[in-house]
Amino acid sequence: MSAEEERRLARVALTWLAEPGTRAVHHLVERHGPVATVDLLLNGGSPDGWLHTTVAARSAAGDARAVAAEALERADRLGARLVTPDDEEWPAQVASLAALRLPDVSRRVDCETAPPLCFWVRGSWPLGEALDRSVAVVGARAATSYGQHVATELGYGLAERDWTVVSGGAFGIDAAAHRGALTAGGLTVAVLACGLDRPYPMGNAALFDRIAETGLLVSEWPPGAEPLRPRFLIRNRVIAAGTRGTVVVEASARSGATQTARRAIHSNRMAMVVPGPVTSAMSVGAHEFLREQPKARLVTGVAHVLEEVGRIGADLAPLARGRQRATDALDDEARSLLEALPRRGAMGVDRLSARAGVDLRTALRKLSLLEELSMVVRRDDGYALAPPAKPKRAAAAETSGLPGT
Repeated sequence: MSAEEERRLARVALTWLAEPGTRAVHHLVERHGPVATVDLLLNGGSPDGWLHTTVAARSAAGDARAVAAEALERADRLGARLVTPDDEEWPAQVASLAALRLPDVSRRVDCETAPPLCFWVRGSWPLGEALDRSVAVVGARAATSYGQHVATELGYGLAERDWTVVSGGAFGIDAAAHRGALTAGGLTVAVLACGLDRPYPMGNAALFDRIAETGLLVSEWPPGAEPLRPRFLIRNRVIAAGTRGTVVVEASARSGATQTARRAIHSNRMAMVVPGPVTSAMSVGAHEFLREQPKARLVTGVAHVLEEVGRIGADLAPLARGRQRATDALDDEARSLLEALPRRGAMGVDRLSARAGVDLRTALRKLSLLEELSMVVRRDDGYALAPPAKPKRAAAAETSGLPGT
């Protein structure tokens, strides 16, 4: 076995001996390398009591290196590959997890947020390239029709603009975002909390196969690993740090989606929230996150998302404006004269000038302009508002002698 193969095997063994994200393991690998770290842990040399206990318990179930070799063979049969930091396609941005510290946490799953040791990948795209221009779209599993519609539109719009859509493959918002990207013919990545051969939920198995055909399935856990509850939060740190920003579309009061957005903020990534109805239980967590996190941004569509994650000055969202009116281009004097005209009948120039507060000379000039714009008509007894234009269908019916509809 070559030195490179030994290092790869050791990284897989470490992922089996301790859950991904374990900081003590990350520090040991940084200091001694993966091969020496495996030897150290198996010989009981862990600097952490909890880690020592975990390694001893896992080792009792089998030989770490033998388990790793079997996982590599299983992945090969599955058509998946192992990606490590030594490979060109490694996503460099996940290194920022080394500095991720969540404030006011006590659970181990919230503290063990170190960078990944390796990824299992199914799909032909290079992992680093796929994540380079990517946005995460996450949210509630029990999504409403509103949430699914928004997530689908976001997934489609981002993919249409050559952005990779990243999510967790769950029911609800995740699946809607993935499907939106697939419908647009774009690239989407599902980051799983289990082995690639045990996609969860099984109801999305067909969706996972579609994603693998044109995008990527990614996991830190070897083939055969079960989707245990803590693994979803461990997985979420990768979604947060591996993308340029995270969009939350619907989240209940206790939601993993807001935990992903929180990890994004503390990884110096953008965290965005789509507002929902204040009466919806599926938006309570999203709204509270907006209230509690000053760095979170409210977004209502693809344009807003791209303004947050895109190039400075090049991806600005258009300002929200109402429908353009003909009167919008008028100056103050012309607008005053128009407002001063009676809704019915005509008014003489002298009286109209006084009513609008405009001198007579200016009034005559502005009224001529309004007449050219077909906003007023001149009569023998003064000026009047022009009648509203008839709809085209009604005008055509009138000309032809047929009854209008």
